[in-house]
Amino acid sequence: MSATFMASGSRLRNFSKRLMQVVITLLGLLILTFTIGRVMPIDPVLAIVGPDADQSTYQQVYQQLGFDKSLMTQFGIYFVNLLHGDLGNALLTGKPVIDDIIRVFPATLELATMAIIVGAGLGIPLGVLAAARRNSVYDYIVRIISLAGYSTPIFWVGMIGLLVFYAWLGWVGGAGRLELGLDGVVPRRTGLMTIDALLAGNSQVFWNAINHLVLPASLLGFHSMAYISRMTRSFMLAQLSQEFILTARVKGLTERQVIWNHAFRNILVQLLTVVALAYGSLLEGAVLIETVFSWPGFGSYLTGSLLLGDMNAVMGCVLLVGVIFVMLNLLSDMLYQFFDPRTKS
Repeated sequence: MSATFMASGSRLRNFSKRLMQVVITLLGLLILTFTIGRVMPIDPVLAIVGPDADQSTYQQVYQQLGFDKSLMTQFGIYFVNLLHGDLGNALLTGKPVIDDIIRVFPATLELATMAIIVGAGLGIPLGVLAAARRNSVYDYIVRIISLAGYSTPIFWVGMIGLLVFYAWLGWVGGAGRLELGLDGVVPRRTGLMTIDALLAGNSQVFWNAINHLVLPASLLGFHSMAYISRMTRSFMLAQLSQEFILTARVKGLTERQVIWNHAFRNILVQLLTVVALAYGSLLEGAVLIETVFSWPGFGSYLTGSLLLGDMNAVMGCVLLVGVIFVMLNLLSDMLYQFFDPRTKS
């Protein structure tokens, strides 16, 4: 009974410690983001009133935005508003930033999720087999493909992909998430076009959305696959050189059992972190692909806001990215205990 109570208390302390780390990390990110937003050489007042406004109009808007107050006072107001879910209004759309993020983020979520499925689904087995056949022709091919995918500019790959697969071959849809005639046909429920089409029972919109999604997601997935395959190969090479692998082979286990049941199981925990970070990078780093494919997602919104000097929108986007990475790391820690019970201690 006492052992069970002590174990429960230990888990509670660990959870409280993790929660406190998350809160401190997000608070630090909030302070850093707010400070950078205020010291950047961008005048949000000028972005609102325009360069031709007179001094009185400028001063009026300056005071309305609270810029005449001290930096600590401004942060306190921003923090209180944030606790109430208020990130301010965006200059680009004139709407609350939180509403804009809710509107654009599902498009990026759909794109990044499909991309990480492609990237991890191809990168992990390629990396495992490349390590198992080290210095073979197959290994060299995988390494060359990974190097090309990791070093080739993603915007260039996107333009070539559109030229070849859309303009020349006509295998995939063009820019945007749907054809113009199908936009707005199904009601928005989740913001994920494929899911909304399925919920509405509209197969035409669903397949058209897939047709537009497959190329940008595959290109992003190829870029992610290059990183994941390289890391998987590196992790597997380290495991295959261990003594327990030699012992498993001496016992007469097949090479398949040695690779997948022994070596691969030992790198699952490391791969979780790699895939989680790759997914987080896709969620916040798909700017160039979204620009090339006119994808109305989070990256395009962040870029437009930054160019306009809309710091309310920029800070809201940066905070969301920070929350995503913190939550993915927390999820990875929780999955560690599932795949590797030794980490429970």
